[in-house]
Amino acid sequence: MGKLVKSLLLVGLILLISGCEKQLTTPIKPKIDESLPVVESASIRTIPDINAVALEWKAIDIAQAEGYYIIRANVQEGGKFQRVATVKNKYATHYLDKDLMSNSKYAYKISMFTKDDMESRASGSVEVLTLPTLESVSFVQAISELPRQIKILWRPHSNPRVKSYIIEKTTPVKSKWEKLAVVKDRYNVEYIDDDLGDNEIYIYRIIVETFDGIISNPSAIVSATTKPLPLQISKLEATRDLPKKIQLSWGPSKTPDVVEYNIYRASSANGFFSKIAKAKADHNRFDDNIQEDGEIYFYKITTVDKDGLESNIKQVTPVMGSTLAKPNVPQITLSQIQGNKVILNWVSTDDRTVSYNIYKTTKTSFVSSKEKLIPNVQGLRFEDPDVVRGVEYNYTLQAVDTYGLISDKTQEVSIKLPKLAQEVQQN
Repeated sequence: MGKLVKSLLLVGLILLISGCEKQLTTPIKPKIDESLPVVESASIRTIPDINAVALEWKAIDIAQAEGYYIIRANVQEGGKFQRVATVKNKYATHYLDKDLMSNSKYAYKISMFTKDDMESRASGSVEVLTLPTLESVSFVQAISELPRQIKILWRPHSNPRVKSYIIEKTTPVKSKWEKLAVVKDRYNVEYIDDDLGDNEIYIYRIIVETFDGIISNPSAIVSATTKPLPLQISKLEATRDLPKKIQLSWGPSKTPDVVEYNIYRASSANGFFSKIAKAKADHNRFDDNIQEDGEIYFYKITTVDKDGLESNIKQVTPVMGSTLAKPNVPQITLSQIQGNKVILNWVSTDDRTVSYNIYKTTKTSFVSSKEKLIPNVQGLRFEDPDVVRGVEYNYTLQAVDTYGLISDKTQEVSIKLPKLAQEVQQN
């Protein structure tokens, strides 16, 4: 309560005497008139502040009085007395001496001067100790584990003269403090530092500033760490033996607040990975449906937590998957005419093969032909009795596996059943 009264009194003194003070910058040799009355040192009262001292004294009421000289010495530094200000009104009895050092001892004397520039002897000296430097807030806290931001909280300063809080910031790799923000109003005690990096340490302190420009000592230093990115999945596998699709499976992330997975795909390990799907946290499998056989893709999966933070895709090793390739092309080993029919023999080149498609092309004229599909041929031999002598036939084969995937065609083989001798003679 006593500090508050002194603070209010000091503010009143500032308003009262701000118009009658004049700072002196060069020493002046006094012209002393010993007959003039002297300001009583017992009447001089002082009210110290952190960087100022308010003076009050008993006026000298004589006709020739013009005003007063304020004379000061820095006792702490062993300084000499010298005039520091002139009060140009003999009725004024207050002066505020500003721009002093905190927690320092000063001595004051006051002399009266007349209209003809004569000066009385100075009063006896009065010593005063300025107040210690203003301390910052008594409690400050920085909150960790927030996504790309840190929340700073502090206790309101007890001094009602506090106007604002200056928040300073640094990092473990920097050597200097930087001003981050100024938070106005004494009871405004929160600030959120955002747009930060992931899993990074930041260091803070708070300085308070009063309405009259007094800056406090820094507060205690606090630090906090932003939330790290969620951990990667434990293992990613991609199939290479399924028809028309690539199935992905993986182990869950060890980060407890992961809510989903983002699935990325590229056509090469070093290519551009585009997002193709997302899966919920309790789904650890994804089917990438692809219409092409033997198609190769590379995959990466990232984790996303409840705050929307996504694990670093650049740190993920891509995994290759592929759709099941077409079965291998069978190999024709025999194509010949036996009697009135065509005989084809072949060997399988793929264990997956369960049947064969045979394409028979009949040449109907010099420029036209007709193709016929003979599906689901079992075994490794085909006999075709449906042939006409003198007509050219072309045959090609495809292997078919258990999934219905079809191989490329073999090269064509051409067979022509020759006409009989009487047919040749008739023509």
